[in-house]
Order: sequence, then structure tokens, then C-alpha cells
Amino acid sequence: MRIPCPLCGPRDRREFYYYGSDDYLNRPGEDAPPEAWDDHLHLRDNPAGLTRDLWYHEQGCAAWIELHRNTVTHEILSARLVAERAGAAGANGASTGTSRKKAAAPAKGTKA
Repeated sequence: MRIPCPLCGPRDRREFYYYGSDDYLNRPGEDAPPEAWDDHLHLRDNPAGLTRDLWYHEQGCAAWIELHRNTVTHEILSARLVAERAGAAGANGASTGTSRKKAAAPAKGTKA
């Protein structure tokens, strides 16, 4: 699979680290009950079809990328920097713009 990095262009999938669903970017609020955090950290859908996933360009520009792709056909519909998502500034530690600095992703498997 070739992933279209917004900064480097099309690159082989092996240059990237697959993080999982973009649900990790939508964290519960600080006052959310423990059940909301448990759902956020441990419950995931495994859809066949369209998904939005997080990929880290580990062997390239060190950018976090959100891919909109089809898990059945492997077609990639779009790719964008996580930092360019609406409301990204302050929401997950990522800055806006196209900086080549590593944008922080939410901690996987930890509670706030």
C-alpha cells in the first residue's frame, strides 16, 4: 500500500506506524465519567469499508497523518496532517500549520 504523505508525497506503508482509528483524537472531557474513558480507550469498531485512521510517518517527516481509506479495497480517499484538523490546536498537543515537528498523539492505553 502506498500512503500519500502530505509533506513527502507517496511513500510505502512500511515507512509508517499505524496508530489506529482517529477516535483517539476525540478524547472525553476532564469531567467525563470513568465509563466514557473506558469506552474511549478500550472499545473499537473493526469496520469493513470506510475508516479514518492515524498513521505516523516514522521513517520520513515525522508527521501524524489522518487517512480516509477503504479497508476492503485498500483505496485511499484522502490524507491530511492531523495538525490541520479543525480545532487541532490545543486539542491533542498538535500545532496548526505544516511544521515538520512531531505532533503529539493522544497516549494510547493510558488514562488522564
